[in-house]
Amino acid sequence: MRSSENNFSKISLAKILSVTIVVTVMAVNTQFSIAVHIMAALAHRCGDKDITSGDLAASVNTSPSFVRRVLARLSKSGLVETTMGKSGACALAREPKDVSLLDIYRAVGAPKAFSIHDYNEQKACAVSCRIKQALEKALDKTQTAMESGLADISLKQIVSDMRRN
Repeated sequence: MRSSENNFSKISLAKILSVTIVVTVMAVNTQFSIAVHIMAALAHRCGDKDITSGDLAASVNTSPSFVRRVLARLSKSGLVETTMGKSGACALAREPKDVSLLDIYRAVGAPKAFSIHDYNEQKACAVSCRIKQALEKALDKTQTAMESGLADISLKQIVSDMRRN
């Protein structure tokens, strides 16, 4: 094999081996479910005075620092009361019957149920130019229905369902 043929083969092989595969992964936001888990744990252990972020982290199977960040949002929204420091603890600020899943959803700033992909419109394609507006209407309606459903479910109902299972 001549040198020029060898270089051509190396270049071709390099092109083949350097193909980049782009995979889009949709991030799953679990803050809402973790917040409900935390709130349910607090409701389930209602009356226990010293529930710490470490106790809750063990239940959720995550770090105490992550639990504290979620608790900060729940506290800011008036759903939990926390005490800081070495002997810090937390408790529900309201009765479980007075806390809806929508309250928790909004407290943690959970994202919308669905989002529209970001892309540059292809002017030559009618679908590409109009799908966002059409889909926004449908997704807004879906989001409203979901939030209405969350508003109808109380933390007390979640804890009751946990105890039955």
